[in-house]
Amino acid sequence: MDRRLAAILAADVVGYSKLMGSDESGTLSSLRSLRKDLLSPLVEQNNGAILKSMGDGWFIEFQSITDAASCALALQDAVEGGSTIQLRIGLHIGEVTIADEDIYGDGMNISARLQEMAAAGAIVISDAARRAMDGRLASEFQNLGAQDLKNIDEPMIAFGRGMEAAPTAAKNDRKDETSKPSIAIRPFKLLSRDKEQEFLADGIVEDLITALARFQWLSVIGRNSTFAFKGSAASSADLAAEIGVRYFVEGSVRASPSRVRVNVQLIDAKEDKNIWAETYDRPQGELFDLQDEVTRSITGVLVPALSKAEMDRSMRSNHPTLGAWQSYQKGLAFYYRPFSVEDHAEAKRHFDLAIRRDPNFSDAYAMVALMGAYSNRSGQTSYGGSPEEIIAEALQAAEKAVLLDDGGALAHIALGVVNSWMGEFDTAVAECQTAVRLNSNLALAHHELGFALNLAGRCVEATDSFDAAIRLSPNDPGRWNFYLLKGSMLFAIGNFDAAVECLNQSARLRPASFFPHVFLAATYIELNDDVAAQESVSQILKRKADLKIENLRMVFGKAPAEHLLRAMKNLEIAGLPA
Repeated sequence: MDRRLAAILAADVVGYSKLMGSDESGTLSSLRSLRKDLLSPLVEQNNGAILKSMGDGWFIEFQSITDAASCALALQDAVEGGSTIQLRIGLHIGEVTIADEDIYGDGMNISARLQEMAAAGAIVISDAARRAMDGRLASEFQNLGAQDLKNIDEPMIAFGRGMEAAPTAAKNDRKDETSKPSIAIRPFKLLSRDKEQEFLADGIVEDLITALARFQWLSVIGRNSTFAFKGSAASSADLAAEIGVRYFVEGSVRASPSRVRVNVQLIDAKEDKNIWAETYDRPQGELFDLQDEVTRSITGVLVPALSKAEMDRSMRSNHPTLGAWQSYQKGLAFYYRPFSVEDHAEAKRHFDLAIRRDPNFSDAYAMVALMGAYSNRSGQTSYGGSPEEIIAEALQAAEKAVLLDDGGALAHIALGVVNSWMGEFDTAVAECQTAVRLNSNLALAHHELGFALNLAGRCVEATDSFDAAIRLSPNDPGRWNFYLLKGSMLFAIGNFDAAVECLNQSARLRPASFFPHVFLAATYIELNDDVAAQESVSQILKRKADLKIENLRMVFGKAPAEHLLRAMKNLEIAGLPA
């Protein structure tokens, strides 16, 4: 983890969604030219480095605020008068933290909020940034007065260049129903006198903030904002209203000489209700090991609980101007239901709607790609095209997802899944490994890495990946698939009794799916239980009457591993039609 003071420039393309909707290829071409011919040279000339690219915007670090301001002024002057691309820019000097190849902190947050205030072609800077630059540059910016910035506790004096008037301060409750969910982690209460346990409590909260911040569909309030309330007697609902978030996590730590107990709960502050609560009871041990273990456990169950709350909320909304985020959440809600053609079609419709409402929504493109690849993989689909047409659309969507957000784990998962169906197993493994590196707490990343390793015949490694997925998200809506793939790996390495147990768990979690019974039939043949194998084939055909071994050859890819060939041979013995 690298923590330092930095001058941060946040730049954003004005009206990007509208530009993409009217001329996608032209807009992308203009953006590429802007970065290559203007942005990158100016950043290099002013001793800067691009930290993060979001498709329609950038975060750029400079060695000094003078360098940052010089670059911003030159950039806006060069872009001014252009017929297509206009920028808005925010500047701040503050602390940033680089961890696990991502960046966080006030330097990023405040520069982004200042950028949102800026008019087209304008630059807005913080008082701290203006005071740190030389007098000549400082004179370029006019006082805009105190501004209430989103998710920043105290009003901040801002200065602008190219602003005709000071923007109106936002109200404290700024989040609307179409924005992505916001969450704050309140400092945990210490219920024992042992001072060392206070470090444990604070460490768990800091690690949770870092872990949740890696889920890009969440807006996570930074540590400095929430730790300002340490020791406060105010209710979480009151604090949530004060800092403008929907969800709040609170908890407590109690220690005895031999054990530590951590209580955690997730609260929907807008509806004043408890969504999820859990108690973690662990033996005392080395402080940082204990902190890591508890943080991993909490993250694994908290994220699915929060995701489900958002899906449920989106399904209750009938607002006529449904935002991209709500469309995406409705798509997820239909996607995670037991398969039906109608729900599958509805999921695709909502993901497509999310993209139309926000052409920069990388995760929506990723879900379109995953739906296409999974349709070919499972044979369960509402699509009317050929497998080749479906996978071509999926590949295009996956590549677009990565182009829009190269730091998004879901985008790389989608590209990995598509490549695995196409038989590009090395590429698939590499993309899924990238996803795990980008978000090691994302169970789906481990699951799909396991699947790619499975197709590549690397069964022991795959089993470890499926174990990680189950451990990270024991309540995941897709955990039936975690058990299915782990069961198939146990079949591959010859642990047949454990495979049966795992596959039966998958079948219990997803009664409508035929896939657990596919590997159950193959496993029972290995156990010389022909009757059970034939019953499994009967269960397959009850769920998908037209399934044949040739369909499975398509699912398993162009060059199936040895254990998959063995599974198909066993299915033929068990009576599945060829």
